[in-house]
Amino acid sequence: MSKVTKEMALDYHEEGKPGKIEIVPTKPYASQHDLALAYSPGVAYPCLEIEKDPEDAYRYTNRGNLVGVISNGTAVLGLGDIGALAGKPVMEGKALLFKIFAGLDAFDIEINEKDPDKIIEIVKAIAPTFGGINLEDIKAPECFKIETRLKEECDIPVMHDDQHGTAIISGAGLLNALQIQGKKIGDIRLVVNGAGAAAISCTRLYVALGVNPKNVVMCDSKGVIRADREGLNSQKREFATTRDLHTLQEAMKDADVFLGLSVADVVTPEMVLSMAPRPIVFALANPNPEIAYDLAMQTRDDIIVATGRSDYPNQINNVIGFPYIFRGALDCGATAINEAMKIAAVHAIADLAKEPVPSVVDEAYGMNNITFGREYILPKALDPRLLLCVAPAVAKAAAQSGIARRPIPDWAAYQTKLRNLMGDDGKMMRHISDLAKQTPKRVVICEGNMDNTLRAAVRVAQEGVCRPVVLGNEEMIEKRAARLGLSLDKVEIVNPRHDREAETRERYAKILASKKAREGFTFNFALDKMFERSYFGMMMVETGDADACLASTYSAGEATASDVVSIIGLQDGYSHFATMHILNTRKGTFFIADTAVNPDADKDALVDIARLADHTVRFFAQEPVMAMLSYSNFGSSQHEEATMVAAAVKELHEKYPSLIVDGEMQVEYALDTKLRDETYPFNTLKGKCVNTLIFPNLTAANCTGKMLLSMGIGSIVGPIQMGLKKPVYFTNSNASEQEICDLVAIAALDAITLERK
Repeated sequence: MSKVTKEMALDYHEEGKPGKIEIVPTKPYASQHDLALAYSPGVAYPCLEIEKDPEDAYRYTNRGNLVGVISNGTAVLGLGDIGALAGKPVMEGKALLFKIFAGLDAFDIEINEKDPDKIIEIVKAIAPTFGGINLEDIKAPECFKIETRLKEECDIPVMHDDQHGTAIISGAGLLNALQIQGKKIGDIRLVVNGAGAAAISCTRLYVALGVNPKNVVMCDSKGVIRADREGLNSQKREFATTRDLHTLQEAMKDADVFLGLSVADVVTPEMVLSMAPRPIVFALANPNPEIAYDLAMQTRDDIIVATGRSDYPNQINNVIGFPYIFRGALDCGATAINEAMKIAAVHAIADLAKEPVPSVVDEAYGMNNITFGREYILPKALDPRLLLCVAPAVAKAAAQSGIARRPIPDWAAYQTKLRNLMGDDGKMMRHISDLAKQTPKRVVICEGNMDNTLRAAVRVAQEGVCRPVVLGNEEMIEKRAARLGLSLDKVEIVNPRHDREAETRERYAKILASKKAREGFTFNFALDKMFERSYFGMMMVETGDADACLASTYSAGEATASDVVSIIGLQDGYSHFATMHILNTRKGTFFIADTAVNPDADKDALVDIARLADHTVRFFAQEPVMAMLSYSNFGSSQHEEATMVAAAVKELHEKYPSLIVDGEMQVEYALDTKLRDETYPFNTLKGKCVNTLIFPNLTAANCTGKMLLSMGIGSIVGPIQMGLKKPVYFTNSNASEQEICDLVAIAALDAITLERK
């Protein structure tokens, strides 16, 4: 797991639009007619329908896709009682997770109140807003009363995730660990250290799954919770024991399972050695567990260990459960999240871990052939199959237990709906970064003396995406880093102008002069060029001193982009190179080209751009469906530009029939499959959704991408170079830190792929 500094976290939350979530309209609002439908007078009609039948709120409003993330900030993460306002970043983060993992919208509601009765009244009063309520970071024992009352008095799903999320995920892990260890759940002896909300809920669920309550020993900070102790609350009394046990050390002797939800380092190797054969240890204190994973594994060779940490196997991570549980509950109109639904989620998660793991999950975690066993008892958090298995299981359990107001009528159609919710939302770049981390490459970042590039270099170094080399004056870079609060421990600095690089400059200059001898490059002229960071960086890649290079440009016509062809060279079989941008929108991921290189593309250039785009989109594990764009549709205009695009399409069809491409066509016909197929039934894309747009010229492609980005239509990644022999990429000098990090990751993965070839 990459190191997160205070500065990085604060910048992440502050930069751009403060916070992590926003509201986006889902209906047209461009005209006065749209506004009349959205508000007055049109809005009166759905209001009256809902007044007659409250269930119609799920037809005419966003209630069925909206979760309230509600907290009073009394038990925030590992921070404790920091107050409602200070807890807001956590609640926003929870809302973000709902969105990216399950497509659910969420409002974070921070209540400045500690009286549980008042909190109950407040939440009840705002409950009509939501389809479900996720209680979060409310301290025990108040959380038990708040959740119990709200479940009784509200007719929508209410779940305190701190309790039940951990219970559900660890319950799934327990079932699988017991299977691996060859033990029956009804026979095991369970020791629980901690008696807060999560510990109580976990123990209750384990009992529901089959653990014998008589075989449970629970401990708190005072030792074993015994029946003869005075002052026990009702939750602790539920699991008080009459056994002659007083300390955690005594309780651990001959135990089969240890569940820790307490504090770091309270379990010793001696305690683990005293456990029964083939023990199971769930040490879930965060950030540091009750016993370190490595220490526990070294202590016994027959043990299964799980923690809450992402940097060790078997992470108990609530994100494996809560987004999908609420997704299933809301989709069937459940009136609650009951025991049947929680147990269904447990079994769905447990069963998924036994299925063959798709390569996308292997690659995301830098592992090969992840298989069910001691170090894989739970699905990984980034496993895309979780949505498809947990949500339906929860919805089915709701229907079978009689609390689904809108049971799912067609499960196949429901699976299709869930797949459509699995949009990109940054998954592609996370996947690329994870792949790059497997074999970190040496990537040169040419402009090391700028804030954005320096921040990006430090970040990719800390995250392990690559081994960055920044070019520039060491003293200036170090001063800049100090001002920005950045550590350069993992960043290499090379100053092309320094005397110690003289030998390298001369070596590069000889190679460059030889390559460009018939372009007027003498040795002395080439040597002068070596003082320029972009030339020096490209020559590092050309000579093998680096694996990839990211050069900054200041305009579309920067000489750097044109010189790269004579330095690096074009891929065999091509006469052009080009660039592509990836555009992530709420309607999907689109690839647009050429966005930075060929200002006046002719037929041959368009053919090369389409071929390169096909290859590049496949590099990103997508099937390219390409539309060659114009203001004309299939010959409706005989203007020179339109006929040029048509000629390029004809050549592509004749010479490269395996490519899925057609045109020329206007953009609305490219993106509206039904409109295109009904109007032009002869088109070769029939039934396919276009994801790759080839523009007729650089102006159109560049302006479209920049316009959409400026309007906030989506996020954009690029420009991604296509067609060079080696990974040399370009970015604008004012690119954001995130844009630079994305390109560095792509360049690094490009270098890995090239090496494997």
